[in-house]
Amino acid sequence: MTVSRSTSLAVTAALTRAGLAALRATAPGGRERWERKNYAGRTVKLYAGPAAALAAAAGVGRVSPLAGAALVAVGACGAYDDVAGDHRRGFRAHLTALRDGEVTSGVVKLFGISAAGLLAGAALKERPLDKVLAGVVIAGAAHFVNLVDVRPGRAAGAVLALAAPGLLRKGPGADMAAATSGAAAAVLPDDLREGAMIGDTGAHALGAALGAAVVAGNRRIGLAVHAAAVVLAAVCGDRVSELARSLV
Repeated sequence: MTVSRSTSLAVTAALTRAGLAALRATAPGGRERWERKNYAGRTVKLYAGPAAALAAAAGVGRVSPLAGAALVAVGACGAYDDVAGDHRRGFRAHLTALRDGEVTSGVVKLFGISAAGLLAGAALKERPLDKVLAGVVIAGAAHFVNLVDVRPGRAAGAVLALAAPGLLRKGPGADMAAATSGAAAAVLPDDLREGAMIGDTGAHALGAALGAAVVAGNRRIGLAVHAAAVVLAAVCGDRVSELARSLV
């Protein structure tokens, strides 16, 4: 890893830790607003999500300001779901609710993150088809990381593992991968020991940042392969969600 990438990773990690500390100290809106029950029924704080989201957006924004702004929008969609989310899982459940006239938090995420992904893709690529493929990769990566966020450390760990190959490359994609890795590494220890939770805010934003790094480091064939992979992951994830609901 070059010095610039190491610096980017370290700075983003430091920004994430600073944001996490500030949120813990101030707890905007009251501490109860930041509390959630995790998979084991333990009370966990959501401070890590916004801290990671804003730091990752800042790191990506250093390379592409418009893409960084789009990541803020992705994090905001995730934050809305953290605050107003319901029990339904899977695209089909939320689209069925929309057909019946109900706008769920999942619908807001679906359309909001898709639009933000396309905006980021348009900022990172020049040709129309590449812009669309890039948008699919970014939005799909955001969904994938949120999909694996079912146990402590899973989402941040997945981001670190998937971003690692990008650190070995050159160019803007490597810088984005470093920033994404810094944010994920900064929240991983607290997430693993269940001292904090990244929630939908952090999972979606880190996933979108990972997608942006992939987009910046690949041409059309690579974009097409990654787009197919995230679409397949979304389809499989939706089917697993439906199966889980049928067994409840």
